[in-house]
Amino acid sequence: MKKTYKLSREPEVLRPDLCIIGAGSAGLSVAAIAASFGASVVLVEKSRMGGECLNVGCVPSKALIAAAQQAHAFRHAERFGIGSGDDPAVDFAKVHRHVKGVIAAIAPMDSVERYTAMGVQVIQAEASFTDGRTVTAGGKTIQARRFVIASGSRPAVPPIPGFDQVSYFTNDTIFDLAEKPEHLVVIGGGAIGVELAQAYRRLGARVTVLEAGERILSREDPEMAAVVERALRREGVALRVGSAIARIEPRPDSRFAVVLEEGESVEGSHLLVATGRQAVTEGLGLEAAGVESDPTGILVGRDLKTSNARIYAIGDCVGGDGAMGRFTHAANHQAGLVIRNALFRLPIRWSRAPIPRVTYTDPELAAVGLTEEEAKAAHKAIRILRWSFADNDRARAEGATEGHVKAVVTPRGRILGCAIAGRHAGELIMPWVMALSKGSKVSELAGLVYPYPTLSEVTKGAAVEFLKPSTQNPWLRRLIGLVRRLG
Repeated sequence: MKKTYKLSREPEVLRPDLCIIGAGSAGLSVAAIAASFGASVVLVEKSRMGGECLNVGCVPSKALIAAAQQAHAFRHAERFGIGSGDDPAVDFAKVHRHVKGVIAAIAPMDSVERYTAMGVQVIQAEASFTDGRTVTAGGKTIQARRFVIASGSRPAVPPIPGFDQVSYFTNDTIFDLAEKPEHLVVIGGGAIGVELAQAYRRLGARVTVLEAGERILSREDPEMAAVVERALRREGVALRVGSAIARIEPRPDSRFAVVLEEGESVEGSHLLVATGRQAVTEGLGLEAAGVESDPTGILVGRDLKTSNARIYAIGDCVGGDGAMGRFTHAANHQAGLVIRNALFRLPIRWSRAPIPRVTYTDPELAAVGLTEEEAKAAHKAIRILRWSFADNDRARAEGATEGHVKAVVTPRGRILGCAIAGRHAGELIMPWVMALSKGSKVSELAGLVYPYPTLSEVTKGAAVEFLKPSTQNPWLRRLIGLVRRLG
């Protein structure tokens, strides 16, 4: 009788320069830059290419906000002599198609095909470390020279009794909603919560925001957050601050009631949980790799290396002091730093770059550097410079006079921080970001030539405020008098 033998195949071993776990903004940026330098790259992604930003975050939310802005403009066009001021007919199915269409238009830039064409080997599977220098994924063993964990984050759902008895959305699922909510209840008054609350209100839904803290946008300067709060209330968003939740109860016809600790109930038709995001670390085999983490995410040093010097962590999965606010632009910045160190051994310190943040409400709220409270805690003396959009001619012409610039500087004019609440604040913050990055003084911003009439002149207005006290200097006045006598 002839014996048959089954040949065992050893797992394929890949030895690239870099192995990146996660194909969100952070991971894709590292892969693209490294491949452009000719490095060998393996990119592992267990879910969708593009990660949170493309599929359920920045891209769909801004597409929805843009649709809501059109509806808002239609309602208020009468003040410019156009239309009748009637409510627009909002077709939620078409709005939904618009959002999905924007995602589909951008998706090819993040696709497997594009990265494969760059020379990146993409493995669509779950990755897990088996030891400090080995990852397995999709039946392959990867022993890279360096690893980059960019596993991203997921919505954080608080342990409120009753969540398991009702249906609810997070920002990962809300963009699948193709119908108008009768009454959308938003739990959480952070950036995601207030952005989507305003958008759905402008699209015709009744909206209530429940925030357990004393105010919305608690991480921002209260003076600037108040500008956004006034706008939301004026548009009909019901804001309930200091509203701690006791439980959630189901109601007939798929409705629900959010029961507050003081006993009052808020009933709604659709529930959105917007209480932040948490790092994705489970299943990665961090312990086997010798990578330290805590409940906030993976811990890194200022060089973005984990406790295993071969492994970096960037983007939303980073916790502790290394977290940079979970912004796409911060993740992209970290990606560039990792390339410098991993491929060229150049020293890096991620904390040096000022990272701006923007809340995309209308008006927008953008900020960079220290708030007034933080600056007072760190410096003996500061000056606050303000300039209102109401004093800007372009804002007057466009009927967008709400908001102001608030800059925090030292008595000698060194910029410590700036916040802008107003039209296009996210664009207008960039001169302040540049000034902070270069260590410039506010007088340098005052000395720039700004095109007229543009909203950018609000920066000049605030910067010139720093110079005004010098006009009262008695020595300067004596000098003017001397020049006058000289003819």
